[in-house]
Order: sequence, then C-alpha cells, then structure tokens
Amino acid sequence: LAQKYGFTVQQIEVPHPGNEQQSQWLTIRRANPGFVVLRGWGVMNPVALKTAVKVGYPVDHIIGNVWSNSEEDVIPAGDAAKGYTAITTQASGNTYPVVQEIVKTVYGAGKGNLEDKSRIGSVYHNLGIVNGILNVEAIRIAQEKFGHRTLTGDEVRWGFEHLKLDPAKVEALGAKDLFHSINVSWDNHEGEGYVTFQQWDGKKWNVVSDWIAPDWALLRPIIEKSAEAYAAEKGIKLRTAADADAVAATN
Repeated sequence: LAQKYGFTVQQIEVPHPGNEQQSQWLTIRRANPGFVVLRGWGVMNPVALKTAVKVGYPVDHIIGNVWSNSEEDVIPAGDAAKGYTAITTQASGNTYPVVQEIVKTVYGAGKGNLEDKSRIGSVYHNLGIVNGILNVEAIRIAQEKFGHRTLTGDEVRWGFEHLKLDPAKVEALGAKDLFHSINVSWDNHEGEGYVTFQQWDGKKWNVVSDWIAPDWALLRPIIEKSAEAYAAEKGIKLRTAADADAVAATN
C-alpha cells in the first residue's frame, strides 16, 4: 500500500498486554505521522488513546482495526477517546429493523440472557446479530439443497460457501446499513469484505464513511501466496472447486 500510494510506514511494537506505552507514543509524537493505525487488543486500546492525549498526539488521527472498534476500547479511555475512528464490518446502533424486532420479540417477552440492556446496539451485540443472520441463512441455503433435516458438517459448509446476500436481500432481512452484503464462495470465505468507518463522540459510535470494498487486486495475491506457503509447510492439500462441490454430488 505504501508503494502504491506513496506514503511511508513505521512499525512500532507494543509488548503485550500494552498497559504501558509512554515510550512508544513519545516516539510517535517526535515522528509526527499523518495518521496512526492502531492494531490493538484489550487493555492496549484505551491505554493507547489516553497516552496519545497525554503526549499531545491528536486522537482523531488514530484509526483502529477491527480488534480496536468496540465500546470496551473507548469507554475506559473517557474523554481521551472522543474523535477516535475505527474500522468495522457492521454498524452499531439499535435503529435497524432486525434489532428492533429482536428487542420486541425476545427481550420484550422476557426471553434471552442479556442482563445489561444498554448493550443492545453495541458493536459486539450487533456483530452477534449479523453472525446469527449468516448462520441461519447458510443453513437455509443448505437445507434447500439437501433437504429440510439435520445436516452434516460438510453440508453446512456447502451452505456457507454458497451464501449470497446482496444489498436487496440484506434489506429484506431488516439489516439495511447494519452490514453491506456478503458473497461467499469455496475459495473466498471473506465474502467481499465491505467495511465502514465509525467515530466515537464520547457516548456512541457514528458512521462516517460509505461502505468500502478492499483492494482485492492488491490483496488477493498476497493472501494466496501466504496460504499456499502454509499449506506446503503443513502438508495440507489445496482445495479445488471440484472438492468443494463433491459434497453436493454425494448427497
């Protein structure tokens, strides 16, 4: 990416668990980069935001990855997190029809095991809803192929590898703008990979970008090279389209 777009990259390691980052952020402050990509996890994230403010680096120039995008990453940082932006595969908030339906039919009926209702619409709560949608729709696709019965693991995998949810189908499921779409195949389990960016205002996340597709022309060769090297190292046979569809032919 640096070669393609003409920027420079400086990697700065933060030893696990990351509860002390003073020296790293002083290094960042001296380098004065245009942006910092925060690839953090757990306590590292709020510590990073608080330390950035302490040394005078602007939080609105920090961009978090998918492991740095939840309420748990910003609330412990307090006011230091205001303006922080992170990437996400699904938006937060409770205004989506599918979320409202869950609130009505599950929590409204006294069901479910969510003790803290303030979690409704949070990043991880909505991620769980999206995962539920993908699981149900993949099984639905598999049962349409193999019959409405208990499925084998291979049959469920076939369903996932034929999971096609375009924006119109996503809207029909009550999830418009909650996530964009997913189009899984036997050789692409990421399913298009659309993401959006959200910014923390001190109380909630707000979407601040359109849905953005990855640069597959750049990324796919890197992914395949890494996967092929791992398969060779571990003695794993690479799957083919014929392998992927073999389950359909035997059921």
